[in-house]
Amino acid sequence: MDEPTTELDERFSAPGADTVPWSTARKLLESAQLSWITTVRADGRPHVTPLVAVWVDDALHFATGESEQKAMNLAANPHVVLTTGCNTWDQGIDVMVEGEALRVTEQAMLVRLAAAWATRWNGEWQYNVVEGGFAHDQGPNAGAGQLVLVFQVAATKILAFGKDPFSHTRYRLDR
Repeated sequence: MDEPTTELDERFSAPGADTVPWSTARKLLESAQLSWITTVRADGRPHVTPLVAVWVDDALHFATGESEQKAMNLAANPHVVLTTGCNTWDQGIDVMVEGEALRVTEQAMLVRLAAAWATRWNGEWQYNVVEGGFAHDQGPNAGAGQLVLVFQVAATKILAFGKDPFSHTRYRLDR
């Protein structure tokens, strides 16, 4: 991704606030231990759940078991929002990435993504690459034979919300 154009939305920013630099927002996306994903159920209701995402090649990636609610939602509607940041009112920065979830199945990219996930949580987040995704070799479904689907978020909007002072930054993606 080229360096996005950064804009401050003064309607939602404190007087004198500045934009959150793209380098800061990107670093938060790269280092986040946990993100929250919002998908849309077939009946239109939102579905929100935590997950571990990775930032590789200037894009956010996430994974979900093929029988999980997220996967079922994405089969009907690929639009997602991933959010990360800090759950305090007056400190930190929150970042949200809105876009379309695109399935990743290319073997070399899956290998790179598995390596990125392996750096999470002191190396405890391990995936084995198989045809079309990852093997589900951890957690309560370990060995169940369920394929883990991998997605890249093709971002259409990225926002950052600074809290000291309050600021609302939009990153315009020139495509």
